[in-house]
Amino acid sequence: MKVGDYVRFLNDVGGGRVARIEGKTVYVEDEDGFERPTPSSQVVVVDTKKSYERPLDVKTRLVEPDQPQPKPVEAKPEPVFETPEGEKLNIQLAYEPREVKHLNTTTFHPVLVNDSNYYLYFTYMTRGDDTTWLTRYHGLIEPNFQLELDEFGHNDLNQMTHIAVQLVAFKQDRHFALKNPALVEQRLDVTKFFKLHCFQTNAYFDTPVLAIDIVRNDLPARQLHIDSSELEEAMRSKKAERHPERKKPGSKPQQTRRDEVIVQDLHIAELLDNLNGLSHSDMLNYQLDKFNEVMRAHQNHLGQRIVFIHGKGEGVLRRAILEELKRHYPTCEVQDASFKEYGFGATQVTIHR
Repeated sequence: MKVGDYVRFLNDVGGGRVARIEGKTVYVEDEDGFERPTPSSQVVVVDTKKSYERPLDVKTRLVEPDQPQPKPVEAKPEPVFETPEGEKLNIQLAYEPREVKHLNTTTFHPVLVNDSNYYLYFTYMTRGDDTTWLTRYHGLIEPNFQLELDEFGHNDLNQMTHIAVQLVAFKQDRHFALKNPALVEQRLDVTKFFKLHCFQTNAYFDTPVLAIDIVRNDLPARQLHIDSSELEEAMRSKKAERHPERKKPGSKPQQTRRDEVIVQDLHIAELLDNLNGLSHSDMLNYQLDKFNEVMRAHQNHLGQRIVFIHGKGEGVLRRAILEELKRHYPTCEVQDASFKEYGFGATQVTIHR
């Protein structure tokens, strides 16, 4: 090295310009003009022309001013694999138990299934019997994807008697058919979380789940509406059946001849808008409840004819109706209804004392 060279210290931070050299001692002048004597073995030449601009340390990496830092390369998203069936929205919300064999103690986690070629912005909400909602998850789900939302236990079920899913569908970087935003609200029967038969496998799950359709073939699922007045009337009739009024001595039953035939269709699709989560036993019980409701409403109308349409099928509902008539209405007259008017699968009941 020679006078005028710019050096930095090997065992210390900093450096400067060589002001003079005396034997094996180098006098290094820093930016403030102070000279620092240093053994020549403890400095190294940095540059013979440019001035020393800033200290160096082992944790600092020099970047040349005319060489900007390279920008990180953004990973491109993988292309979406589309199917012809995926052009229609099929969205399902499924509740999967962690331990299906221990329903009384296990926790559950809801999973949203997006069986479509669309991205979905969505919000998943629940509420109890009050009117305020709680957002449990909101975000984006990719096409043809399943997303686990959260986890809950039995203590949370009272706040989950109603669920709602709000969603908007779209595609990225390609043309697509516009889909209507959807808001689907469903009443959740929380007692099913304790019943093993309510959990079943389906096309999306190999393990048993309690599944609820949110959108099927672009159509949002309809909420099950129950007429409260009908429920109240049924409860009053059932109470009256348990506590019948005593008849006064000598009184005769009022006889009313009804020429008009009452027709009640007991097909489950005519009684309920939504069959999600219902077992065959649940549907049969609902049909029998409707049958008994009609019978109780007209049991005092002597001569009244009622036609119950139950369909042919395997005859399960017809046998159940005949058993109900034999047990609770033994005096009523029973016969097959007119085939010309009602086709096969209809039973006519005439009220008698």
